[in-house]
Amino acid sequence: MPQLREKYPYILANELVYANTDLAVTDKYSGEVATKVALADAVVIDQAIQAAVDASEALASMATYERQAVLEHCVIRFRELFDELAYALCVEAGKPINDARGEVTRLIDTFKIAAEESTRFNGELQTLDISARARGYSGMWKRVPIGPCSFVSPFNFPLNLAAHKIAPAIAVGCSFVMKPASRTPLGAIMIGEVLAETDLPKGAFSILPCSRDGADLFTVDERLKLLSFTGSPGVGWDLKARCGKKKIVLELGGNAAVIVDADADLDDAVTRITFGAFYQSGQSCIGVQRIIIHEDIYDALKAKLVAKASSLISGDPKDEKTFIGPMIAEKEAQRLEGWVNEAQASGGVILCGGKRKGAMLEATLIENAPSTAKICTEEAFGPVAVLQKFSTWDEALDMVNDSKFGLQAGIFTRDFYKIQKAWDKLDVGGVVVGDVPSYRVDNMPYGGVKDSGLGREGVRFAMEDMSEIRNLVIRTIPTA
Repeated sequence: MPQLREKYPYILANELVYANTDLAVTDKYSGEVATKVALADAVVIDQAIQAAVDASEALASMATYERQAVLEHCVIRFRELFDELAYALCVEAGKPINDARGEVTRLIDTFKIAAEESTRFNGELQTLDISARARGYSGMWKRVPIGPCSFVSPFNFPLNLAAHKIAPAIAVGCSFVMKPASRTPLGAIMIGEVLAETDLPKGAFSILPCSRDGADLFTVDERLKLLSFTGSPGVGWDLKARCGKKKIVLELGGNAAVIVDADADLDDAVTRITFGAFYQSGQSCIGVQRIIIHEDIYDALKAKLVAKASSLISGDPKDEKTFIGPMIAEKEAQRLEGWVNEAQASGGVILCGGKRKGAMLEATLIENAPSTAKICTEEAFGPVAVLQKFSTWDEALDMVNDSKFGLQAGIFTRDFYKIQKAWDKLDVGGVVVGDVPSYRVDNMPYGGVKDSGLGREGVRFAMEDMSEIRNLVIRTIPTA
């Protein structure tokens, strides 16, 4: 099995800098320090932003095929580093090794998609002579890089959610500075080490773990033209209020729901819902948190879900058999345990799980939790889901929409007209049919409404956010 190095750098203006070992990264299962990482301060962040500004023109001027070659190099190297990347992810995030391998696969997919999109990011010819006054005029538009970007990535997908910012930026030609999550900085740093092998202009990128004090520059510095943040709603909306004139993209939280109609294949639904609720210990913004079941199948599906959830193996994420590893920190497990206890005290029934040991929380299913309980209204971000019952399809859709979040929803039904109605009525960024809301392919538009954020990720859609339209109008001089 691969091993972590004793220390890792930060990346400043394309260079690996072993400035210090001030950031300790723990093994999230054992709690022991696994490695140490260089920590940037405000002076370094300021240098990185200026380097991104200085490199902006050179990066934007790179030929499309040259930027594509950078992305293709990354794909090759990530494949070579597959096991090392997966192991680092398993340690720093506590992600079960099978989930970690899946994320490395998605990292590779994301860079592959960006390499493909980099050469087909086009504009459009326009017909302007729509009336007599515009006779002799024609037009066209193209997309140009927005300029230096600021990226803040979260702890739960340290590789792929960093990739969803970095790869589109390179494809478009935007320089950037990135702050990875302090709890899980290794994935982004390892991406940066591969980028440092390429011919990107000096200063094109910096990846800087840092304290919250220094990180303020990522938000308020006017030299940066876009801020892309993935994380908690409270932090995200605060950043929006402080980011000034720059464009902002927010990928925030959710308490995603799945509807199971009476005609669903129960065994298939159980398999997918169990995965959606409990993979990587439920620490996904589109993890299944609310399971809305038709009354005719409620008891049968409940029994199957409880049996399946109770059979999941918890333990060391490095063990191939482990399905549920630790939450990112013991205080997060304590928080969620408190929410479970609150729901139970208010009349909710714990069907399975509910017990905690350190950062490990059992796969937990609850029924009859009051709609006002935190476990129903807030983002759990852990291995807990609530069961609810519905009678009519309209009632089920209303239950999904009864949330301040709106990221994705899943529906299990064979009725096309119900599918169409769900697509029309659900106030979410995406509807997944025959599967859970936790499903995502890395080229699809991904994002939410309401408190779940602003804008869309997915490589082509992120590229649109990282670029601006520049119009060209041409007048043909009339001949005598």
